[in-house]
Amino acid sequence: MAVIRASHRFARIAAPKVRPFADLIRGKTVAEGVNVLRYIPNRGAKFLAAVLKSAAANAEDRGARNVEQLLISEAQVDGGPMFKRIKPMSRGQAFLIRRRFAHIHVAVDAPEVA
Repeated sequence: MAVIRASHRFARIAAPKVRPFADLIRGKTVAEGVNVLRYIPNRGAKFLAAVLKSAAANAEDRGARNVEQLLISEAQVDGGPMFKRIKPMSRGQAFLIRRRFAHIHVAVDAPEVA
C-alpha cells in the first residue's frame, strides 16, 4: 500500500503551537495517535487529531484493511502565510502584529511485515 496523506492548509493557528503534538504521535499507530490527542486539552492537538482522522479515512477509502493499525509515517507542521497588522503604540510608535497560519500534514503507511 502506498503512503496515504491528508493535510490542513492555512490552519488558523501558529505552527509552533502544533509541532510538539506532531512529535508526540509520529511513529505510532493511528489508534494510539488518536487516543493520545483525544485527552490533550489544547487547540493545536484538536487540529492535528482532525487531520489524522482524515488521513485514516482517506486510507480506508482507498481500500486499506485494519486502518487502526496503520503507522503514522509523517506528521509535519509548516508555517503558512501571515496577516500583518500594525498596532499603534505611545509616542508615535507602531508594533507589527503577525497573525500566523500553519500547514499541517499527516501521512499514514502500512507497517512493514518482518
